[in-house]
Amino acid sequence: MKPLKIVNTNMDPAALSPLRQQSSCAPKACSCTTEAAPALHDEKALRGARWIEGAIDTPAGRVPVVSTAWKAADRLGQVRARVSSFRMKYAIDPGLYAVGRPGMDSDVYVSANYKLSFDVLRRALAGKDAWILVLDTGGINVWCAAGKGTFGTTELVNRIKVSRLAEMVRHRRVIAPQLGAVGVDADAVKRETGFAVRFGPVRAADIPAYVSAGYKKTDAMRRVRFTVLDRLALTPMELRPAVKPYLVFALAMLAVSGLAPEGILFRQAFSGALPLLVLGLAALFAGAVVTPVLLPVIPFRSFAVKGLVAGAALVVPIVLYSGMFEGADAALLAASYVFFPLVSSYLALQFTGASTYTGMTGVKKELRYALPVYIGGSIVSAIGLIAHNLLVRGII
Repeated sequence: MKPLKIVNTNMDPAALSPLRQQSSCAPKACSCTTEAAPALHDEKALRGARWIEGAIDTPAGRVPVVSTAWKAADRLGQVRARVSSFRMKYAIDPGLYAVGRPGMDSDVYVSANYKLSFDVLRRALAGKDAWILVLDTGGINVWCAAGKGTFGTTELVNRIKVSRLAEMVRHRRVIAPQLGAVGVDADAVKRETGFAVRFGPVRAADIPAYVSAGYKKTDAMRRVRFTVLDRLALTPMELRPAVKPYLVFALAMLAVSGLAPEGILFRQAFSGALPLLVLGLAALFAGAVVTPVLLPVIPFRSFAVKGLVAGAALVVPIVLYSGMFEGADAALLAASYVFFPLVSSYLALQFTGASTYTGMTGVKKELRYALPVYIGGSIVSAIGLIAHNLLVRGII
């Protein structure tokens, strides 16, 4: 591929030192040369990255300059990361990046190498000259990576040293996102590198106001907001893992309902399975969409119970008033009332990993109580469904 374009910084040499341009250098900063510095990144990993505008040469190596504007590919990547497993590989090369024309006094912001986290940060830095130090979090966002330890002290210390950050800035501070604080021991980073860690606002969009206020956070900047839009944006990833099990369930119900001595009767299969397929869709919607969206409104603290309430609120009216269960035997009714609200409950419980409402201790406690209920309910539902099919066929 073509080497990264060298950006002419057009800065005051005093502010630029010790960064050097391609064909000139600041006084007493480096030996004058027109040779490009070695790249700090694997340029193959940056192939086709339209968010890179060029690069600047520094004593530590060539640093990519990134755009603060999102392009169509960035927006498409955001959508794909929200709705598919694409997010598991939506990562960038860790290391140092530049925004604008940074110099020795420019701020250093820390981010994860999950590209959506990086994109949100660079967009918030529009109009600023800054450095972005990207940690290798395995393509995981800041909050989750901090919990796993990949956005942590060891990686931050290593990245400061590998990037030779001490040669890039006069000050000795980095600004990390508040949601990464759980993984970073600021005192240890200071001892190991000499750099103090400041924890900035929760949301990158508040960075300009945070800087303007003298690097002080207001209460609003410290508060984690988890609005209905935030929760709604996460629902596609809650729905997606449930689609495949639902399809397996649908095929199983069609096969069981249509089974006859002469083979599988398709009309019988459809008419017999349709009520259960509708309830299955209702359970998916209740657990993966309704519960997250109405999270603060649904009573009870437990996510499992919230999902159970939401599931029952959809399942019971369908059974009672849709007409699809008219004349249904007690076995089918019992299986429906038990199984589908529990499916909704299980899906709602999965949302604990994306919510600001829970902690690890609470999640473990919920699982300890909920799993036996799910297993027991599944057994009861299976017995009810078997009994229903035996009754329909006149065997019992």
